[in-house]
Amino acid sequence: MLRPTRRFLLQIGSATVAFLSSYRRNFAQAIQDPELKRIDSWHNTFDRVWLGGSFWANPMEDWRIVNGAAECIAKAGDRNIHAITHQVTHPDKPFQLSITATLAESGPVDSGFGFRVGIRSDINEFRSNCFAKGGVRAGLIGQKLVVGDSQAELVGYDHSKPTTLVLKSRPTGEKAVLILEASQGSKVVGSVSTNLPSDRLSGNFAIVNGFDPSQRGRGSRYRFSDWKAGGDAIETRPEQAFGPILWAMYTLSDSRSAEGFVLKLSALTGPMVNDDSQTIDLEIKKDGQTWEKLASSPLDRDAWVATFRIPRWDATKKQEYRVTYQEKGRDGSVHSTAWSGTIQASPAGRPLRLAALTCQNDYAFPYEPVALNLQRLQPDMLYFSGDQIYENHGGYGIIREPAEPAILNYLRKFYQFGWAFRDVMKDRPTVCIPDDHDVFQGNIWGEAGKKMEFGKHKNDVSLGGYHEPARMVNVVHRTNASHHPDIYDPKPVEQDISVYFGDMVYGGVSFAILGDRQWKSGPERVATWSGRADHVKDDNFDTKTLDKPGLELLGQRQEDFLRAWAADWRGHTMKVVLSQTVFAAVATHHGNYNGYLRADLDSGAWPQTPRNNAIKIMRESMALHINGDQHLTTLCQYGVENQRDANWSFCTPAIAVGYPRWWRADELKFPHVNRPAHSLPDTGEFIDGFGNKVYVYAVGNPEVGKAPNRYQLAHQKGSGFGLVTIDTAAKTYHIESFRFLVDATKSQPENQFPGWPVTIHQAENKGHNILK
Repeated sequence: MLRPTRRFLLQIGSATVAFLSSYRRNFAQAIQDPELKRIDSWHNTFDRVWLGGSFWANPMEDWRIVNGAAECIAKAGDRNIHAITHQVTHPDKPFQLSITATLAESGPVDSGFGFRVGIRSDINEFRSNCFAKGGVRAGLIGQKLVVGDSQAELVGYDHSKPTTLVLKSRPTGEKAVLILEASQGSKVVGSVSTNLPSDRLSGNFAIVNGFDPSQRGRGSRYRFSDWKAGGDAIETRPEQAFGPILWAMYTLSDSRSAEGFVLKLSALTGPMVNDDSQTIDLEIKKDGQTWEKLASSPLDRDAWVATFRIPRWDATKKQEYRVTYQEKGRDGSVHSTAWSGTIQASPAGRPLRLAALTCQNDYAFPYEPVALNLQRLQPDMLYFSGDQIYENHGGYGIIREPAEPAILNYLRKFYQFGWAFRDVMKDRPTVCIPDDHDVFQGNIWGEAGKKMEFGKHKNDVSLGGYHEPARMVNVVHRTNASHHPDIYDPKPVEQDISVYFGDMVYGGVSFAILGDRQWKSGPERVATWSGRADHVKDDNFDTKTLDKPGLELLGQRQEDFLRAWAADWRGHTMKVVLSQTVFAAVATHHGNYNGYLRADLDSGAWPQTPRNNAIKIMRESMALHINGDQHLTTLCQYGVENQRDANWSFCTPAIAVGYPRWWRADELKFPHVNRPAHSLPDTGEFIDGFGNKVYVYAVGNPEVGKAPNRYQLAHQKGSGFGLVTIDTAAKTYHIESFRFLVDATKSQPENQFPGWPVTIHQAENKGHNILK
């Protein structure tokens, strides 16, 4: 019989063994590898540029699917692919990533390959994260395995063989151990780990070709396959996929003919290849129950857009629609995907509400405050007046020629526009016209399609004609405007460049859609000074001498259209002119706070005689002119023979102001009379820098200062959007100009720029003024 003390000790020992056994078992379960799931389907995808709806490639044009893997085709550094349907949202939990990389081409400077995790922008939103720098690198560089600040030598590594990288996160509270292991076949060739705060892992994760962005064409290229991810830290969101149908836009217009209302709709995909499906189907929901195929349309092989034209559309009721695409696999499988929306009924018996937007510099991408306000307000129609992209969009430079890579460079940038606004565009008519930056020009003076010729003015912003290949320009026109109502006079201009002017009749309103830069004369025709031919800086220069014979603004063909449109009142009782920019010089400072300009030839104020002719034609229509481009919201009234004898112009705020402008007429002591009743500064009747008459009623100058994040910066710089309510019964235009970072549904004065909202009567656009 055991003594009590010995029996007690044996019991304690047994309990200790049981505890240790349980601890080891639980610990083993805690650190076991998460279940990995493949997140790519490249092995079953045809060789092509577009990597699939689950990914964003930086930049798209530098990647291809080749033999079942994603291959970087550029030797420059920091080329990467983000998994946009997967984010690390719970960094206090474990996760694991794996990828297999194969050398495609060796370069003299190899900054390796691997992962970057914890990639997040200032707002940590998955789309904006795709363009953020930073994050924690974890990869193979030369003969070393690197994770964070730690590195280890490789043993028995063969650069020519496929290498599998496995990255594991093992969090313990606020800290995490990040472990990277490299293997070739069944052989482990290296392992390294680092400790870091677990919250550094939150955000997007990506695979990287070349960690050093300064490689500049000397780096190695790799091919990536079998990308897997797993673990409770990672949240999978299939709804964040972008493609294969990227988005759709449509218009609905009364043809005033036997065709009745005509629906035009465009649907865009990423760049495909011959083996992929080449058509998109348009379907409508019958009786709210079953989908019925209405039409099929081929994809344009340059623009990757399919366009539908459906006459005799019943515009008295709304209709659910979807566009579908059959994505084929190498194994013969077919995966059907769809993008759905609603074709709204044409507004009847109530006012039409038009949201007007312009200029979206991507420092504020994805512009959520604006997109959210559009969802809240539910306007009847959208108007984007140009600069849907800027050349800097998404980084990675600009490709000007040849046409094919230039097109891919453009498409990648344009896709950001759709990614930001597709959820509001799918459910309402959208007019979308291109402007200068859309065709990779700082300014554009189209000269009826002339090819740009470089002379004494080397800067392309000062030269007439098109810089880009005509093939690329036509892709810009098709991606923006192929869904617009039929073109009034479709004959191309020089170089076979397409046109897009015409009208749309909807909700009892007729909209004239113009390209006010496509025929405009270039400033080198009149400039006698050095430097930029479009900027007059000398206060003593007589700008009236710039109004020379033979210069164009709208061009004869658009003037003929505008004249016919002004006299045609079929199917509507009110009119609106939609174009890129304001026909007056309502900006005194450009680029920076002290950047004074006497005159800017990029505005619609020049050439003066064609400007006056266009306004005289427009005046007969009693139309409100809605435009953008200037990055400075203004409400003004044109004068030709006398002040306030013609149409009103609403220049909307930029969605995201990049290059700022100001109208600071009082500070410069510009002569003025008849300041409006609200007595706001910088308002009244002025003579602009070209000698044109203009009545400035309201202006939204930007502020100067620093902001902590992109959205507050956009707000500070005077960004926002416009809303115009067109009341065909009262014959009024109610004009609102909202600031960027507001809730537009709340009636707070500070939500709008000073001087708004304003109501204009139709007859005031012919000089019969009521507004004081």
